[in-house]
Amino acid sequence: MISPVSRFNTTRWTLVQAAAVNPTEDSGEALATLCQAYWRPVYVFIRRHGHDREQAEDLTQEFFTHLLEKNYLIAANPERGRFRSFLLIAVKHFLANQWDREHASKRGGSQTRISIDSVEAENWYLPAVVDEVTPESLFERRWALSLLEHVMSRLRAEFETAGKAEEFEKLSMFLNRDSEDVRYKQLAEEMGLSVGALRMAVHRLRRSYRRLLREEIAQTVSEPEQTDEELRFLLATLTG
Repeated sequence: MISPVSRFNTTRWTLVQAAAVNPTEDSGEALATLCQAYWRPVYVFIRRHGHDREQAEDLTQEFFTHLLEKNYLIAANPERGRFRSFLLIAVKHFLANQWDREHASKRGGSQTRISIDSVEAENWYLPAVVDEVTPESLFERRWALSLLEHVMSRLRAEFETAGKAEEFEKLSMFLNRDSEDVRYKQLAEEMGLSVGALRMAVHRLRRSYRRLLREEIAQTVSEPEQTDEELRFLLATLTG
């Protein structure tokens, strides 16, 4: 049997850190997966630094090109232990050396590209911006939301694989809302279940959500004990 610590040591961020000096195909794939999941915080950070939408998209692509192709990971500090912290420091360093717009990538010029939906990013960015919001706080909030969105995508995929996509769509409302009796009664009738059976299904859904949330956080930190710290950070960022 593989111990919990051994399983943890094979997560994406620890794999990437371990292979920083001599990247492997697996570590490259792990880094690409992390970058695809968490490009939005980088985009809004660059956007908040005064770049327009097109510039922010170009610079975001250029940043990830450097990250994926030029091995910025050699500079990653294992003591920080969090992909979130590394990513924020790395994009700050990148922008400090990118004042000359001529160095930004041209559209379609990057060899390694991630899929950026700038319309979706802008739809979130514009309502979130107020005068007192710093690029750092915007980065952190978008990080937290990106992580939760990724967890929801994984949870939905689990239900779809089990042939329960419709059930997920009906039950998922209970992840974000208070459990009012009237809501349970209405949905139980619609699904042909007893209220007790519905509550049990919701309990299983929430348990799966918590499991995936912890798994996703674990993918971005270096040590198991950092998972709870990062979870507290996540909640504080979303409720602060």
